[in-house]
Amino acid sequence: MPSAFVVFRGFEESIQKAYHLGLDGIELALKNAEEIDPVKLDQWLNATGLTVSCVSTGQVYADAGLMFTDEDEGKRSIVTKKFKEIIDLAADFGQLVNIGRVRGRLGEHPRKSKEFFKRVVTEICEYADRREVTLILEPVNRYEIDFINSVVDGVSVLRELDIPNLKLMPDTFHMNIEDSGIADTLSDNIEDIAYIHFADSNRLAPGQGHIDFDGIFRSLQSVDYRGWVSLEILPKPNPDVAARQAADFLVPRIENYNQNQ
Repeated sequence: MPSAFVVFRGFEESIQKAYHLGLDGIELALKNAEEIDPVKLDQWLNATGLTVSCVSTGQVYADAGLMFTDEDEGKRSIVTKKFKEIIDLAADFGQLVNIGRVRGRLGEHPRKSKEFFKRVVTEICEYADRREVTLILEPVNRYEIDFINSVVDGVSVLRELDIPNLKLMPDTFHMNIEDSGIADTLSDNIEDIAYIHFADSNRLAPGQGHIDFDGIFRSLQSVDYRGWVSLEILPKPNPDVAARQAADFLVPRIENYNQNQ
């Protein structure tokens, strides 16, 4: 969808562009698993040496309005089925599947909504565990959703559910709104974090706003973070310029980070 926070559209071309930018992987943004041919995906990845970092599911919510907290049992069954199919894909590509706004809203019946959320998450995590896939829950700011806004909120949910293959996926854009500090919050909760989205304070490429990414790198270095950092930014002023800005800013920092691990 035009509203999706993805830099490039078109799988084969995007993989080539990511390769030429010096990136290490690509994050798939899918409405459903059937959107991509796994045989072709494998060929494109092998040709470039890139890997899939994770499968993002924001479009499951944005395109169809599906969410874990829906009072309609039929719709919850549909979103559960979609996630299982995406998990099957992720078992061969990335082994990480994100849960963003698709988790749903609490609305007027928070207790009931939390129970629906728990049921769906428990079922898909059990399914994913058999395929060695981890679900990564993304805190999203209060202006977009009313449930799990901060990293602290996310940690609380993880403690309550106690599911081994459910981790967190912080996003620096959302953290800039909701968390007391970005660098310290990441390092303080690193045991629960499996993946990080990078975007600057204005949702543009890192380096185009006021977030201190050098401080974030130092903090992650101090706790020996070994996971992915991935870009979820607005494609402005256009996709190619945005991606080049991000790569020019991040690739040298990532290379330096890895050399010092």
